[in-house]
Amino acid sequence: MTRVPLRPLARILRARDVGDDPAEIEAENIRRRHDEMREGIRRRSELRMRLLGLCAVAAFAMVGLRMWAIAAEPVTEPVAHASQNQVAVARADIVDRNGRLLATNLATQSLYAHPQEMVDPEGAAVALAQVFPELDVERLTRQFTGERKFIWLRQRVSPEQRQAVHDLGQPGLYFGPREMRLYPNGALAAHVLGGTKYGTEDVAFAEILGTAGVERSFNEWLLDPANGGAPLRLSIDLTIQAAIEDVLQGGMAVMNAKGAAAVLMHAQTGEIRALASLPDFDPNDRPRPPAEGDPSDSPIFNRAVQGLYELGSTFKIFTIAQALELGIVGPETIVNTTRPMRWGRFEIDDYRDYGPTQTATNVIVKSSNTGTARIAQEIGAERQRTFLSALGLLSPSPVELTEAPYVRPLTPSNWSELSTMTISYGHGVSVSPINLAAGYASLLNGGRLVQPTLIAGRSHEPGPRVVSEAVSAQAREMLRQVIDGNDITTGTASMGGVEGYLIGGKTGTADKPKHTGGYYEDRVISTFASVFPTDNPEYVMIVMLDEPQIFAAGEERRTAGWTAVPVSSEMTRRIAPLLGLRPNTLALQ
Repeated sequence: MTRVPLRPLARILRARDVGDDPAEIEAENIRRRHDEMREGIRRRSELRMRLLGLCAVAAFAMVGLRMWAIAAEPVTEPVAHASQNQVAVARADIVDRNGRLLATNLATQSLYAHPQEMVDPEGAAVALAQVFPELDVERLTRQFTGERKFIWLRQRVSPEQRQAVHDLGQPGLYFGPREMRLYPNGALAAHVLGGTKYGTEDVAFAEILGTAGVERSFNEWLLDPANGGAPLRLSIDLTIQAAIEDVLQGGMAVMNAKGAAAVLMHAQTGEIRALASLPDFDPNDRPRPPAEGDPSDSPIFNRAVQGLYELGSTFKIFTIAQALELGIVGPETIVNTTRPMRWGRFEIDDYRDYGPTQTATNVIVKSSNTGTARIAQEIGAERQRTFLSALGLLSPSPVELTEAPYVRPLTPSNWSELSTMTISYGHGVSVSPINLAAGYASLLNGGRLVQPTLIAGRSHEPGPRVVSEAVSAQAREMLRQVIDGNDITTGTASMGGVEGYLIGGKTGTADKPKHTGGYYEDRVISTFASVFPTDNPEYVMIVMLDEPQIFAAGEERRTAGWTAVPVSSEMTRRIAPLLGLRPNTLALQ
């Protein structure tokens, strides 16, 4: 901007010549300068306002664009990133075949202490022992007054216990986040689930690891994030499991038994609907394994899978079925049952005298040891061993429990002719109840081998054939007559029937072996293996009682017909409607 002088000399001289006042020239120049200054200020102000308006419009436009972009993005869960923090992988739930919860996780707290921060260590020890009675006051006092800077007090505390610790007002006590494994049904299906323990842990993290049962067998699967949080679905039916455990518990008490086990298996697929072992335990507070003594005395011992027993006459149907398959006998073939039967210095006898001869069917119905042994002689040791092996009775059970692969059936080192005879009626070979269940299912389902499983919904291709359909049907009919009898004789399981259902089964009573060798004279393992319905086999059930004894009909009774059979009958009566089995009109007559 050109600066104009307020009193230009030329204009002053001219004004003087014409008689004007030169001061007016200065005043006019001042006014013009002020006008120009105001005009410049106004133009700058307008420019600033325009720029400010453009900035506001641009800002609103950017906010609008960002809001549109956010609205257009797909909805996702926020993910927290922490470079140095451990991330606890949530353990998947376990459910039964109908989706009912068997095991899940529960958020809780752990409790630990920093003794150097405590004002009154002795008082804190006394107060904590009042909240947690299992804690020892003297030990806590030594720990709190020692040199340790960190002490674990409890891996898990309940909300009530947490509040009680808060109310103590003691400094130096801290809580850390935890997840605990919760079994909402308590001891129900305890031996199937097994239990868990804490692995790697610190104040803000604890790893849950399976310690037994399916929790351990499927530990990696339950921790695998690739499964998307899907639960592990077992073949167990919670309602059926509860009914079987309830009846088994009552039967064990009535029969004064030391222990008991039961297995219910689908005969066509091998899916296990219930598996029980007594005594049992609560997996929420799993006991420690015993350091000494007999492992089978511990409640964590799974009698259905880990227990190896001589299951007695339940094996006779395998002998007769093999003889039928080989054409050695037919259902009505006359068999020599003269007693006693001698082999060298050994003697084989029957529970009572059944006469010099019986049909092959009645050998099963009356449970003749001598008749079965003579048939086994004709089969021979090699063929017997091959047949039992084909049924899976001589190998560890493939069921998905961590204990199963280590339980190998006990067989004689020298499978002699005498071994062949005793094994034919279930002595001299020890198997688990689940092995027996799989063997019965394979023999009686039409003759196809099945593998026991605890996982629901898996595809089940028909296994290799072990016997023909005709032999399988003949075996089922023989087992049905064990319960229902025939025109000639009454079976050993006459108390095993349930009105409305066609049931077949075989009793087994075996003297219990001593750990030091030999057998007890007054202790037995009683077993009843059943199949139902016999006209269309769907389920196989094994009930085993350890050292049962009951006073009935004027004397002490231990045999399976008086002990295991009534328990199995009550189980079938309870669970058949729950399994959706309709009563059979023939069985109602």
